[in-house]
Amino acid sequence: MEVADALRLPQDVPRGHVATIITHLEMLDKPLLPPVQSNLSLERWEKPPVADYLALFRAVGEPWLWTSRLLMASIDVEEILHDPATEVHLVRDDDAAVGFIELDFRQSSQCEIGFFGLVARMNGQGHGRWMMNQALKMAWQDDIERVWLHTCTQDSPRALPFYRQNGFHIFKQQLDMMPDPRLSGHLPETAAPHVPIFS
Repeated sequence: MEVADALRLPQDVPRGHVATIITHLEMLDKPLLPPVQSNLSLERWEKPPVADYLALFRAVGEPWLWTSRLLMASIDVEEILHDPATEVHLVRDDDAAVGFIELDFRQSSQCEIGFFGLVARMNGQGHGRWMMNQALKMAWQDDIERVWLHTCTQDSPRALPFYRQNGFHIFKQQLDMMPDPRLSGHLPETAAPHVPIFS
């Protein structure tokens, strides 16, 4: 069988796993940002405690099966968060933390928007556009030549169109499979009800 034919064949997803498509997007020029208003505020979160960070990560990402940081050892998460080239910014609604933006400057001349999200109750109110403006203002520092991010099918279905509307362009897609975090206990079985559990 030729490789091209093999790629056309459906691949079985093993029991206990979830299949996903990862889409990588980039921006190569600093954009002109239209003014956007929001009643939310942003503050730098210096060296966040891992437990507090993971609690917010879970609150934002649980509906979409965000798991990457939940599967890492605490010391590895701390190493990333406390690296001087990593910035974490809290999004607040009055005093309540309702989201976060994580920027990764560890690669020279580039910024990855590593994580970007709000808790579910804040979605659909226009806050995302304001957040993206803030993220891009912080990301495009003087020496930055490229800002990039990735999303996947284990994220809000609005994420990919939103990033493209904000000027990001797709440069790569990947297929991936992961053990279902709801079966391993990393997330409750009620998380992401739109994604079937195949146990």
